[in-house]
Amino acid sequence: MTSSNGRTRTIQGVEVPTFLYGTAWKEEATAGLVERALAAGFRGIDTANQRRHYHEAGVGEALAAALRPDEDGAAPSGATLSAGAGRLQRGDVFLQSKYTYVEGQDHRLPYDPAADPPEQVRQSFSSSLEHLGVERLDSYLIHGPQGRRGLSEADHRVWRTFEQLHAEGHVRLLGISNVSAEQLAALCAFAEVPPAFVQNRCFARTGWDRDVRDVCRREGVAYQAFSLLTANRAELARPEVGEIAAKYGVTVPQVIFRLALQLDMIPLTGTTDQDHMREDLEVYGFELAEDEVEVLEGLGG
Repeated sequence: MTSSNGRTRTIQGVEVPTFLYGTAWKEEATAGLVERALAAGFRGIDTANQRRHYHEAGVGEALAAALRPDEDGAAPSGATLSAGAGRLQRGDVFLQSKYTYVEGQDHRLPYDPAADPPEQVRQSFSSSLEHLGVERLDSYLIHGPQGRRGLSEADHRVWRTFEQLHAEGHVRLLGISNVSAEQLAALCAFAEVPPAFVQNRCFARTGWDRDVRDVCRREGVAYQAFSLLTANRAELARPEVGEIAAKYGVTVPQVIFRLALQLDMIPLTGTTDQDHMREDLEVYGFELAEDEVEVLEGLGG
């Protein structure tokens, strides 16, 4: 267990926020919500070039409103965002997007469906840069392997294309989402540029995705956890969780996000409530005891 009071951590030489704001399922509200998240203090934004569930261009609208021109190449210390005026530079915001196979898309494709997967990756990546109004991404993920078991030839070719984008300086970190422990282990064995991230839906009933996190720990991969609240409603309603929250004078969601930090996860929140955005970032102000972590780890048992 790690004491995670820092708002950033260094992964493969890159400074990464330890809490991300997720933008799925927000449609036309995306731009306003991302602006509010940045104003609340979030400095990591997760999106995807998958119009079925994300409005990536909306993230770009928010960034255009928040970022000012980088005059000297250095981010200002303690940069903040105030209403109506940009106070952030590009280097202050960690941007992560994803390439999604055609099976996970709707009719609004960001690439030619007749193109082979490597070309689809490049088309999708270029489209993401255009949507976001940036010249490179901080992190780029495969939204999920092509199949439920193993890695396909297409997965291998897609990852090699990711590695080319990395070598060309277009993206700093690579990763994969919605992946099993077996698939992650296979990717780590195949990759020349190792994955920096896994991003999975995290269920208490599986020990908070223990098998995948074990591979992450062994291979030096950072684990990003989404749906920590919505995937675990029954477990979060347990009385012992409420008792821990009452002890610290915090909310149940704050307890779960704090647990994630102490288990070396990078949690995502997709809240649409500005008060909850602020509360989520207050999880750096307390620390769970080891026996409380053990209780919370065992919720799914």
